[in-house]
Amino acid sequence: MTQAPRRKRDSAATKEALLQAASELFTERGFSATTVRDVAARAGVNQALLFRYFGSKQELFAAVLTRNNEQVIAELSAEELPRQLLINLLDSAEPNGEHPLVAMLRSWSDERAAEMLRGELGDRYTERLAELTDADDARLRADLVLAWVFGIGMVRSVLGKSPLSEADPEVIVRYVTRAASALLERTDLSDDR
Repeated sequence: MTQAPRRKRDSAATKEALLQAASELFTERGFSATTVRDVAARAGVNQALLFRYFGSKQELFAAVLTRNNEQVIAELSAEELPRQLLINLLDSAEPNGEHPLVAMLRSWSDERAAEMLRGELGDRYTERLAELTDADDARLRADLVLAWVFGIGMVRSVLGKSPLSEADPEVIVRYVTRAASALLERTDLSDDR
């Protein structure tokens, strides 16, 4: 394995290098096959720094997921978000067949996984999706779409339930985005009677 050159001390750069290395290795190998030693080596830092900044492999994984999802939220318009979130969940099985949702659920206690989905990621997605509708219950509608998308990811990738697990991802995306757009539509106040 090639090792990155040593860098001068800069905590922000070190954290970013660890996140980048971890993201690459989790994608290449999956959560279980990625070691903290390999992440540190790829980042060109001492493994102790990984524990200093992230505490554990599980927390590093959470930071990678948060960072990657923050990028998706920042880069996409609210209109593009439901489709891209669904595509990411459908296409994110790792080379060893492990889906990030499986790794997340197995890696943390149920409480940590729930906390991450409810707070760190869930609230940000809900806020962005709620921008798509002017309905009084916009956050509820956004949460319904979010729950549906994550549920589809769980049933397809974690449970492997047929026929969803064998369905063409484009078909799933077409059906779900059509239904999500109806749920998140703008209301036309001129039609109220």
